[in-house]
Amino acid sequence: MSVRQHVRVGGRVQGVFYRDTCRRLAEERGVAGWVRNLHDGDVEAVFEGAPDDVEHMVRWAAEGPPSAQVSRCTAEPEDPEGLSGFRVLPDAAR
Repeated sequence: MSVRQHVRVGGRVQGVFYRDTCRRLAEERGVAGWVRNLHDGDVEAVFEGAPDDVEHMVRWAAEGPPSAQVSRCTAEPEDPEGLSGFRVLPDAAR
């Protein structure tokens, strides 16, 4: 069984290795999806995989790497798309 969560994180989350750390942790847990910076300073991510692994990534997203200062994190369930691998996407267009 696979689940999917669409996450948006705000605070001091860009320029602190948030995306790279997210990618590494997702790969370690076998979670598929992507992460990218948004033009407003937030970070957006999609996590897809086993429920426990996706939940772990959502909890991590609310904390971020040590140098981040997360002020808010929202997660919305979505229908899984059968993604494979985890990618850091280019920044969202303005």
